[in-house]
Amino acid sequence: MKTLPNVELKGDSLGFWLVVGGLGLVVLGGLGAAWMMEHHGHVITGMNNQIVWGLPHVFAVFLIVAASGALNVASIGSVFGRTVYKPLAPLSALLAVALLIGGLAVLVLDLGRPERLIVAMTHYNFKSIFAWNIFLYVGFLAVVAVYLWMMMERRMNRLSTPVGVFAFVWRLVLTTGTGSIFGFLVAREAYDAAIMAPLFIAMSFSFGLAIFILVLMAHYGASNRPLGDAVMGRLRRLLGIFVAAVLYFVAVQHVTNLYAAEHGGVEAFILRDGGVYTSLFWIGQVLLGGVVPLVLLFSSATAGRSATMLAAALVIVGGFAQIFIIIIGGQAYPLVLFPGMEVSSSFGDGIAASYTPSLPEVMLGLGGIALAGLIVVLGPLVLRFLPISLSDERVDPHTKSASGA
Repeated sequence: MKTLPNVELKGDSLGFWLVVGGLGLVVLGGLGAAWMMEHHGHVITGMNNQIVWGLPHVFAVFLIVAASGALNVASIGSVFGRTVYKPLAPLSALLAVALLIGGLAVLVLDLGRPERLIVAMTHYNFKSIFAWNIFLYVGFLAVVAVYLWMMMERRMNRLSTPVGVFAFVWRLVLTTGTGSIFGFLVAREAYDAAIMAPLFIAMSFSFGLAIFILVLMAHYGASNRPLGDAVMGRLRRLLGIFVAAVLYFVAVQHVTNLYAAEHGGVEAFILRDGGVYTSLFWIGQVLLGGVVPLVLLFSSATAGRSATMLAAALVIVGGFAQIFIIIIGGQAYPLVLFPGMEVSSSFGDGIAASYTPSLPEVMLGLGGIALAGLIVVLGPLVLRFLPISLSDERVDPHTKSASGA
């Protein structure tokens, strides 16, 4: 591979400031959307009495789940001793913090009364998984901050492994808590399943790594710095494994639900009769987000960087569709008030709810993504989150080829 000149990342180019300016405008648009929903009320959204978690919650949960998985690259280096991944650990931690901040910003601004967050932070109901998640999310930010300090301060490097192990366990608990939000909701037929916790862990690995790959390639491509095949080959195979794991848990989830007679109705709704939700499941989640990326990642005919980038992008698209189905589709299916009985009334009981996202909801969600993007773009200007070179000679001198990386 041709060795490119080693250059520091600098924010002095027109393209850089165009990216920063564009992300900043989207963030402002998200804040404006939050103000509109605060001022006019949620009547301007597509939410209703049955679908109380709308599109912003889809964005928020996706970003929070991906944040946990983004730290996986750092964990592989510190916890499992894979030295090839250690140069990537600071960027992995930065991306994890950025995604979590973006997701929490959307979540707080979508509450309807964001100023009452102080109540949730001072009055706890420890029987509620939501209360536990406040500790998990804030604690995650603190743990990752300390982890970064251990990695980037030379005198503290000896502590990076034990802190990395603690961070690894914390993020598993965090993702388990996020999945348990749905697993503990017995009132919704689409939720109420213990497999939600391991499913969300697998989803976090897949989504977070896909975003990390795109961010890594964008950073090194924009700064014209070497990014060797040794790193990309490992990340490529790892993403394929995580995508396969997500498909496995999704299959187990639906097979077990089909086995239980009480879940037959919601399974028919998602898999066959749900209209847009059924299409999103089979085309968006399974095909584009699972099968196609597996082919791109494991086929020798599609071993290039472009195929890897496309696979990562499709994993993100499929992941967003999956979260949409879980949150919106799970609420759209009518509540079973009287099992075994048909329920109908003028209020619309027993009828699947309709939901059309409004522009403010879309802008708020995109604002959270843009906020995470700003942190990732500006972070390397403050501290060296990225090594100058990730060429094969520096990362893995023993590698022989891209295919053997």
